Amino acid sequence: MAQTRDLYEVLGVGRDATPEEIKKAYRRLAREYHPDVSDDPEADHKFKEINLAYETLSDPEKRRRYDLFGGEGFSPDMFSFMGDIGDIFEAFFGGRGSPRGGPSRTRRGSDLRAGLELSFEEAVFGATRQVPLDTAAPCADCGGTGAAEGTAATTCRRCRGAGQVSDVRRSIFGTVMANRVCEVCGGTGEEVLSPCPTCRGEGRVAERRTVTVEVPAGVADGVELRLEGVGRVGRRGGPPGDLYISLRVAPHAVFERSGQNLVAILELPATQAMLGAELQIETLDGPERLKIPAGTRSGTVLRLKGRGVPEIGRRGRGDLFVQVDVAVPGPLGKRERRLVEELAELRGERTDGDAPGRLRRPG
Repeated sequence: MAQTRDLYEVLGVGRDATPEEIKKAYRRLAREYHPDVSDDPEADHKFKEINLAYETLSDPEKRRRYDLFGGEGFSPDMFSFMGDIGDIFEAFFGGRGSPRGGPSRTRRGSDLRAGLELSFEEAVFGATRQVPLDTAAPCADCGGTGAAEGTAATTCRRCRGAGQVSDVRRSIFGTVMANRVCEVCGGTGEEVLSPCPTCRGEGRVAERRTVTVEVPAGVADGVELRLEGVGRVGRRGGPPGDLYISLRVAPHAVFERSGQNLVAILELPATQAMLGAELQIETLDGPERLKIPAGTRSGTVLRLKGRGVPEIGRRGRGDLFVQVDVAVPGPLGKRERRLVEELAELRGERTDGDAPGRLRRPG
């Protein structure tokens, strides 16, 4: 009986990993290598390794014994005595394992992943986009059964339709009855003795198609959308997997996002800051009027309500916050300088070497 790799190595965590880190690693790997999802020919073995590692390292007492005595007697095939794999997968991922009472006659198709680039405005207001996919469709010649015309799948001769075979194993936990997936039928309980020449017994053929993706308003960079049942169809008429769309949002030339709010900088001439003004600015919704109170200082933040980003699945939007940056004019002409000097004189603001300066505490 082949021994499994170091259980910490299987999950890709260190020996000092926390229970939460172990659980997170298990969920990621189980989703990737579940036999009903993965096309990896080693998926079944890897999945049992992953489950054995999680079952052992997530239990404090089993983990202590493993750390003390090592992996003597450990094998991925022994995992089945610890519980039905479908139950565990269902608990974490919503019931994608095989049902109790018998093998699944079909295999769920694998999930697909694609990336989608969005403009800043598309992320804020939503968009409808077309995404090309290299996927698989049911074979038209065999109707997805995988069997040649005039033939049908038969009961597996190795497991007699059970989808699994049993072995008696000895481990550090004692003598256990260990079930493993039948290597002949792959757990389906059926053999295709005369495979369809078109799909070679797979029940599906390669297909390139375009999928319409409805991007909801308010998505952010890095968000992943799940389109249920849009992945590859399964073997021999199995249900399709899902499609995961990873979104990448381009930055905006003016606006920066902060949660559901938008932030921008307004460069304001000193005269408008002193006298006040009513300006027309461009927002994502079009032109808006912004009132600048007289005496506005640099760093002042003005708010336009409801001009931010929608919250997915809810009504309402965030706000647009405009931070004022008072621009000090560069070199002055003679007339401009005389006017500024006159203003300084009127306000009693000296500029000579004896002019007083006032300091204050930051913040």
